[in-house]
Amino acid sequence: MTAPDPHTCGAAVDAAGFWVDDQGHRAFLRSDALRQLKFFEASLGETPGFQQLDMQGNQRPGDLQELHSTTRLVHCYALAEMIGLAGAGKMVEQGLAYLRDYHHDKVHGGYVWGLRGNQIADPRKLAYGHVFVLLAASTAKMAGHASADPLLSDVADVLTERFWEEEAGLFADEWSRDWSPFSTYRGMNANMHGVEALLAAYEATGQELFLHRAGRILDRFTVQIAPQEGWRLPEHYTENWQIDRAYSGDPMFRPAGTTPGHSLELGRLLLHHWDLTDRRDATAPKRARALIEQALTDAWMVGAKAEGYSIEGGLAYTLNVDGSIAMANRFWWPVTEAIGALATLIKLERRDENEHWYRRLWQFASARFVDHENGGWIPEIDPSGKPKMTIFEGKPDLYHSFQACLFPLAKTPVAHIRSVQALGRDFLASPI
Repeated sequence: MTAPDPHTCGAAVDAAGFWVDDQGHRAFLRSDALRQLKFFEASLGETPGFQQLDMQGNQRPGDLQELHSTTRLVHCYALAEMIGLAGAGKMVEQGLAYLRDYHHDKVHGGYVWGLRGNQIADPRKLAYGHVFVLLAASTAKMAGHASADPLLSDVADVLTERFWEEEAGLFADEWSRDWSPFSTYRGMNANMHGVEALLAAYEATGQELFLHRAGRILDRFTVQIAPQEGWRLPEHYTENWQIDRAYSGDPMFRPAGTTPGHSLELGRLLLHHWDLTDRRDATAPKRARALIEQALTDAWMVGAKAEGYSIEGGLAYTLNVDGSIAMANRFWWPVTEAIGALATLIKLERRDENEHWYRRLWQFASARFVDHENGGWIPEIDPSGKPKMTIFEGKPDLYHSFQACLFPLAKTPVAHIRSVQALGRDFLASPI
């Protein structure tokens, strides 16, 4: 097992110990979560909605505000409000108002993808964006915002009427603004985040339909598909939900091949669903572990995989169908999702090999992605480990990295919204 990194962990731990239990590491997690929240408070400006930020936290006026960015800020600050961050409620209310008054399409219904100020810049209706509206509304409701209730009800109806395909038990992906067909594309990513949102909606409302639909999506990908694909998850599908191995689209949201970061997320979400369904499915932990461990094995950049790189470590962004590396770009978010997945596995069963991965991930994150000076995480690094910008300008949001700090701190083995609530209203407000 690797030696503890004092900068990341705080107090050293015994070789047999686990960082999720160590008070020094937990203090680091809470401190970094607070730094991230303070950094992204600068997103709140005088104009409606939020502003995009550069690497130092300065606003970038005029940048496109996309639906997933608005909703992720609402989700994160609602979580922060639950655990005592002063002023978090103002961020939540501003985001909810922007969703209601600007992202919401008053002519055709649903929620448009992109805005500049109060003007529609990208009118598409995407399942990926709509499930994040459901997530934001659910978390805001649980944080006590009554204005989230009509939003939750509306987006749940839109998802049912426009996106849910009952026979397949999955969400379709995209429409034009007037709900005319935009493409026949079907994808795993929107459905994976759909699971996340459906589970949050179940926690917020107790409605079994949300839990049932999440289970159908998980069964399709983790029972029917992943075991046949070497525990890798194909990203892209035809209209009839056949794997489309030749597809290549948007380099960030729809790259060719498989995306190991999504396997890490779906593995954790499978455990989340298993926990919320009273752990009835005895095979779910084994499937979750297979997804998580395969992704780490395939994507961790060491040895021949890191040829041409002056530093090793980090997770490759995409893989070919055989598990070889397709795009070696090292983004922050797959590392954060690996941290959340490993923290969950460790809390369920203390295995040394999982602790080894957990420490390795945090050591790399602390050295390369965490911005200890400004707050927030650097979104991408080059082969030498320095920040670079190929897709993002500035820091896009705090959703992945904030949850990477929060989930290991949760008191229950499987972190979900109510387990975050259980940390208490003075968790962030009290001295570290």
